[in-house]
Amino acid sequence: MEKKIYALFDMDGVIIDTEPQYDIHWKAIGKKYRPDIEGFEKIIKGTILPDILNRYFSHLSEEEIASLKQIHDEFERNMSYPEIPGAVAFVRSLREAGIPTGLVTSSGEEKVSSVDKAYHLNKLFDTVVTAQRIKEGKPDPMCYLLAAEDLGANPSDCVVFEDSFAGIQSGIAAGMKVIGLSTTNARESLLDKVYEVIPDFSNYTLNDLIRI
Repeated sequence: MEKKIYALFDMDGVIIDTEPQYDIHWKAIGKKYRPDIEGFEKIIKGTILPDILNRYFSHLSEEEIASLKQIHDEFERNMSYPEIPGAVAFVRSLREAGIPTGLVTSSGEEKVSSVDKAYHLNKLFDTVVTAQRIKEGKPDPMCYLLAAEDLGANPSDCVVFEDSFAGIQSGIAAGMKVIGLSTTNARESLLDKVYEVIPDFSNYTLNDLIRI
């Protein structure tokens, strides 16, 4: 019997190269509101906004929280969405080969809708899991387990493509194999956490995925 494979992808740092923009954005916020936390922009990688606000900004007033949300929403509305090299072509090659695909992101539906306009995500992915669909964000496995459920997949048949530590933990906790992309964190920091590390999808093919 032929082995069944399902491919699940994080979005930022995996499909689109937005992490450098987020670094600038969250570094400025961290410097203003949490100067006590070094490397704040790195610590919150892969985390949904409600968790970030609850975990790190609960000391702020309601007005300050509202202002912070407004700053964040405005930032995301004006982002650009450059592609991680080879990402779209790779996902298309999987679809053409009959491999079900899913997008699993900590971003909200408004941002995903903007990315959809640029890349037609509905033609790339069989299911999309956004922050609005989950109660617990990464590193909790809920998002990846929900994507597997959407696809009718056994988690052990799923391969996750992730760049953040929280996302990697989420995929592993879901019982899935994880491929790490060194787009956000150094390759050396990922090696002991994932099945393998790739820089992007320029030289990664369907055959590489099938051999896992």
